[in-house]
Amino acid sequence: MSASGDRIRGDWNQVKGKAKQEYGDLTDDDLTYQEGKHDEFMGNLQTKLGKTKQQLKDWIDSL
Repeated sequence: MSASGDRIRGDWNQVKGKAKQEYGDLTDDDLTYQEGKHDEFMGNLQTKLGKTKQQLKDWIDSL
């Protein structure tokens, strides 16, 4: 499991708040994580933010 995966499963509420501060156009729906749908969740964020998978992981890890 990657560090970003651990962050999503662990302290996601805190990370979610920081993400919304950095990207004001992210909605609660964009940031709602459902167990078992990690790839779909990451894909949706990639599309919304225009980031590669690695950029997205690095960004989440930095929050």
